Amino acid sequence: MARKTQVRGAAAKALRHQGMTPGAKIKIRKDDQVMVISGRDKGKTGRVLEVDREKGRAVVEGAMMMKRHTRPNPAKQIKGGIAEREGSIAISNIMLLASDGRPTKIGFRIEGTGTAARRVRIARRTGEIVEKGGK
Repeated sequence: MARKTQVRGAAAKALRHQGMTPGAKIKIRKDDQVMVISGRDKGKTGRVLEVDREKGRAVVEGAMMMKRHTRPNPAKQIKGGIAEREGSIAISNIMLLASDGRPTKIGFRIEGTGTAARRVRIARRTGEIVEKGGK
């Protein structure tokens, strides 16, 4: 039986500080179109590239850009210089974009009956089903 990884120490304290409990359900998925609702990149939109469920963070395309200074290493064919890449952002600071382009909360609904029943994500603002990949 596989054991669920537990968040402990400073990471758990940071999650509780953000209002999240360690191991909380995260409704944002990879390839969703989201909007940053707070922080230095407030108002930016982008696609979710990666979700870290343990830490409660996500990497959003074009948001929270960071500069990485790399030293040249000819042995490994590394050119060196300053590279820009996306940093992670707290899940609580992003919201899914509905089909009308406005941020919305995410809910769940059971579609079908019996063995064909499955849980689907819905946009709370419009009530429509959110397909994988946002819109």
